[in-house]
Amino acid sequence: MYSVTDPATGELVEEIPNATDDEVRAAIGRVHGGYQAWRRRPVTERAAIVLRAAELFAERADELAAIMTLEMGKRINEGRGEVGVVVDIFRYYGERGPDLLADEPLPIRGGEAVLTKEPIGALLGVMPWNFPCYQVARFVAPNLVLGNTILLKHASICPRSAAAIERVLRDAGVPEDAYVNVFASSRQVPWMLADPRIQGVSLTGSEQAGISVAAEAGRNLKKCVLELGGSDPLIVLDTDDLDETVKVTATARMRNCGQSCNAPKRMIVLGELYDEFVDRLAKRVTEYFVPGDPADPATTLPPLASIAAADEVAAQVETAIREGATLRAGGHRVPGPGAFLEATVLTDVTPEMAAYHEEIFGPVALVFRAETEEEAIALANDTPFGLGASVFGTDRTRATRVARSIEAGMVYLNKSGGSEADLPFGGIKRSGIGRELGPLGIEEFMNKKPIRL
Repeated sequence: MYSVTDPATGELVEEIPNATDDEVRAAIGRVHGGYQAWRRRPVTERAAIVLRAAELFAERADELAAIMTLEMGKRINEGRGEVGVVVDIFRYYGERGPDLLADEPLPIRGGEAVLTKEPIGALLGVMPWNFPCYQVARFVAPNLVLGNTILLKHASICPRSAAAIERVLRDAGVPEDAYVNVFASSRQVPWMLADPRIQGVSLTGSEQAGISVAAEAGRNLKKCVLELGGSDPLIVLDTDDLDETVKVTATARMRNCGQSCNAPKRMIVLGELYDEFVDRLAKRVTEYFVPGDPADPATTLPPLASIAAADEVAAQVETAIREGATLRAGGHRVPGPGAFLEATVLTDVTPEMAAYHEEIFGPVALVFRAETEEEAIALANDTPFGLGASVFGTDRTRATRVARSIEAGMVYLNKSGGSEADLPFGGIKRSGIGRELGPLGIEEFMNKKPIRL
């Protein structure tokens, strides 16, 4: 069942039944049947449609943001910001797509060849709830320009976002059989992927969901792109403005109520700064991040996406404290209805504790002390995840050296995470497989076919 439940109040707003197996098979047939016509359209036409979608997303930003606020509790201003990134992504691929897909001369010994860039067919997208528009955009925009067709299964708490995205694409000129939203259940995903008409899958979600989809993709020899969990480190080597560094890092951790895969979940601070950093961070999250109505632009801390999510994060915090961590701020569910949890800071987390190894997907920051640069790097790399990382320091050469030593898919200097349309996004280790966005994002489901001349 797909359902809309307001996480600020716990009120059930709407329920939508899952698609039947026959409806899902029909949807697969539509995107498979539409592939040849869509791929044969000139790339300039496909790109123009994607550019038109960018315009429509911009025009409907308020509508889309309001839907996200209702469905998963996103602050209204963050929802508008998310749509802004979506616009950038569609615009990037609409503008750059034809050049990115141009044939490339391929130097070979004893002759000539050209590398052509072609689509592979109908793709399945399995999308999460935490960024209902953005994460769809980074999969859909490049693949529509490339000429693939898309069957989209969104998260079960985001049916209105899913429907609104499909309306935008349809109004932009995407044919009905080139992009199809289907309210499929998780149970149906394995046999959807096994269907020979589906050529690949992109999933953003939990580690367990990724393992399941990757196993099914492997059994059926299907390409997969996975963006999974993260426990991103943020190293503070030094700073000439500690208040600003604390402000930036706190904002990054609490963005989207901490429900971001690439948020800085582990802050690693050099010894001489550690005590003051912790004190100021605890003060910042306590005074600034106050739970409130996510539809109110003045709110700084919205609810988590569901009551179950808030209970799970609260239980993780309780376990960490019971195992010996020190609570520096927050840590408690907010009384009353809704999925609210106080902004939280924990220190003294050790490798013997569950919190050291797991991802806490909520407004909880862990802060670690490191006495040396080498110890900071070792702490940063001591995780099963490898999505992103950040390094803060006044010496760019030193910060870059540290960045090169971190085991992650992407590293940012003097800023924390985020997403840019022209910058590749993705992780290593248990954080996923493949890259999205930028020039690499259009290549994942591409047939790079050399032609010997």
